[in-house]
Order: sequence, then C-alpha cells, then structure tokens
Amino acid sequence: MLAPKAHPQLTHVVYDAEMRKAGFDYGLAGPVIFDAPLIGNSSTAVKHGPLWRSLPRMALTHEHGSLILYQNYLAGQIHVYPEHRDHDPKHGDLIPANTPFFLVSQGSSGSDRPHLEALAMILAAFRPETKTFLHENQLLAPTVQMIFRHGLAPVLSREAYLTGLAHPSVIPGNQIDLVRMVGLANALTLETVLPMVRLSVLSETHTIEGVDYFGEGMSERLLDTPVAIARLWRSHVPTRSMVVSAEATRDPNGSTPNFTWRLLRGDPARTRIEPLDEQGLRARITIGWQSPRPVPGRPEILSNRIDIGVFARSGEYDSMPGLISFLLPQHETRRYGRGPDGEMRIESRDFRVPVGDYADPVLFPRSDWRDSYKYDDAGNLQGWERTGKSGVIRFDAEGRVHTATGLVMPYYMVEHPAGDVPQMAMKLPPGSDGG
Repeated sequence: MLAPKAHPQLTHVVYDAEMRKAGFDYGLAGPVIFDAPLIGNSSTAVKHGPLWRSLPRMALTHEHGSLILYQNYLAGQIHVYPEHRDHDPKHGDLIPANTPFFLVSQGSSGSDRPHLEALAMILAAFRPETKTFLHENQLLAPTVQMIFRHGLAPVLSREAYLTGLAHPSVIPGNQIDLVRMVGLANALTLETVLPMVRLSVLSETHTIEGVDYFGEGMSERLLDTPVAIARLWRSHVPTRSMVVSAEATRDPNGSTPNFTWRLLRGDPARTRIEPLDEQGLRARITIGWQSPRPVPGRPEILSNRIDIGVFARSGEYDSMPGLISFLLPQHETRRYGRGPDGEMRIESRDFRVPVGDYADPVLFPRSDWRDSYKYDDAGNLQGWERTGKSGVIRFDAEGRVHTATGLVMPYYMVEHPAGDVPQMAMKLPPGSDGG
C-alpha cells in the first residue's frame, strides 16, 4: 500500500470483515466500483498449478473479464498488477491482448509501487475542474493512460508516441518520468481534453469451427469492447482481414478529430493497414501468418502478438489509442505453401507443444495431434489426415471422419482433468463406428 502519511490527499479504502470474507480485498479488482476516481494494486499472481498466470492474464482470459474491465475503465478505476513470469525471456510476452484497462509492471511483488506513485502524482496534478470534467464524462482513465505513456523515458517525440515503445503490455518502473507526467497533467485544460477512441468491427474473416479450428463453444474472439478488440488466431487460414471503424468516437469539445492508424507490434512486411477515407474513420487491416518478433525496446523478450493502435488527434496531442490485437499460437508448427493459383494455403499443422515451450492452456487447450492437408490438382481441399496417439484418422474437406460405415461428423470437447491443463478431445456421436 502507499503510505497514508505520504499521500494525505488520498482516501485509503479499508475493507470490513464481511468484504474481506468475500475476498473483495484481495487479488483481481473489478466487482466493486467506487463513486470517485480510484487507483489500486494487488501485488499477487496465480503462482502454482497448471493454470498459473498474472492477474492481467487471468482477467483477459476470464469469460466475462473484458466487460468488468471496461466498466472499471469508464468509472475511472485504475489498477496496477505485476507481470510475474508473464513477460520474461523464458516464455516471452504471455499477455494475450494489448488493452488500456490497467497498468502492468515489470517484475513481481513490489514492482508496481512506482506506477502507483506516478498515478497519484498525475491525479494530484490535474486542475480540479479538469479532473471533475474527465470523471463525469468517463474520460479519466483514458486521459491518465495517455499522460502516463507520453511520460515514458523512451517517448520523446510524437512519432515515438505512435509506436509500440509507448504502448507495451508491460512497463518497467525505471521508464517512468514523473516530471513530464506531472507537467502534462497540469497543462491539460477543459479545452484540450482528448476524446476516447471508440472502435467497432464492421467485417472480418469468417472461419468455421470443426474445419478451420477445433473446439465446440470456442471462437476466435477474445474480447470486443469499444476501446480494445482482440482475436485469437486459432484457424489455419494463412491471412485474415478486418474492417474497423472509429466513427463512434466523440470529441468532448465538439471538434472533428483525425485518426492515425499505426502498427505497434508485428511484422510490417506481413501487416497492411489501409485507411478507407481521408479522415481515417475506417480502415482495413490485412495480416499474414508471421513469426514471433522482439517486444519493442526489449529484444530479449519475444512476442506472438500483433498490435495496432488507432489514435485521435484534435489539438496538440494524440489520444490514448484504441487497441486491436491478434494473438498467434506460435507453439504450433505450421507449414504454408502456394496452390496452383498462387494463393497461400495450409499444408500441415502440428498442434503439439514442443518440450520446453509453453502455450496458454486456457486459450489453446492441449491437442496432441498433427494434421496434413490434401488437395486435388485444381487446388481444392479434399480433406486431411490426422496423426495422433490413436494412429491415423482421415477427414473430408467438411471435417467429417471416414469410418468403416461412412462419413461421420465429430465434435470437439475441452476436458478439464484434475491437476492437469485443459485438453481437446475429439468425439464421435454415440452409435457411430469409428473404425
């Protein structure tokens, strides 16, 4: 906790016995929303068991996590959590989506203190009328995030702010420049308040469960909120596209902002962003399957994520960006080739996690098989062969299994064995012959 005597302008929350018994005083925040701006932290993580993870990763992989995070964001509730093993050279960046919902510190318990101190200083530096306006208009958290990122040590220009250096998953405490953060917060007036970018997906690549990826009830959507969109690349498609709109963004002062779309993380040779109008209200994003790349500014840490930022500018500064993320399952070994028409297509796909590697089992349940795809001379998919512990299974192009008595449509269940990671299991309908 921040020392009360050193922060006399802060009201320190104390939980009573009933709240503590319910667990509201510990771990991931969210269920309780206060009627005033709030900063908080929890120097904890899920350290043991097959589903170990930091609190940010836990929040983003929870079924309703993004909704709770977005509600807190609008209410001006800003929390800090340590990355504890989720952003290190061993496994790379394991945070599944880039979002503005919280700040994540590099390290474990106690590494979040500099971030809390910075948040307290930023809130104290706001002019009273500006802070009141921001809170009443649900702009406090996005404005604090914008100021925090403008004040990072590597961010010394507008161009740097429009790169991944200013918008990482995890921020080391030694990058915090309090003088710049406080100066920017104090300079902000009612006339220079920036909008919160609001995004929506107009269209995107359609994929089919049971053919392009496997797992009943699963999809490629990780989260859809107005400020952050995230997808999981579960399907075998070699490229995917998405048309995104920022047309719902409203400037608090009634001006018309212009939008800048930037690749923050990923391979620029395999990622294309095409604005569809002069103002930048809409853009088409096209992404090809790509290899892991170093985290911007952290070459020792690899990332499997592609991040795109959408910035609104209506004055001297650019807003906190709306964020779009794509997470690739780089534990898989995929081989793509070209068909007769020159288009890329999947040739083989090994789902097994190599020894020593890691894949988040919540997002990518363990699948112990390898698929090899078959095409005719015209390039049409004929099906695939699956090699696993039970031998070789043949599928047609629609995902049906060849059995002794004909084609049967299987289904895929995620099983949760005690003490182990979730596992994908293929099942045939009762009474069918799986010979």
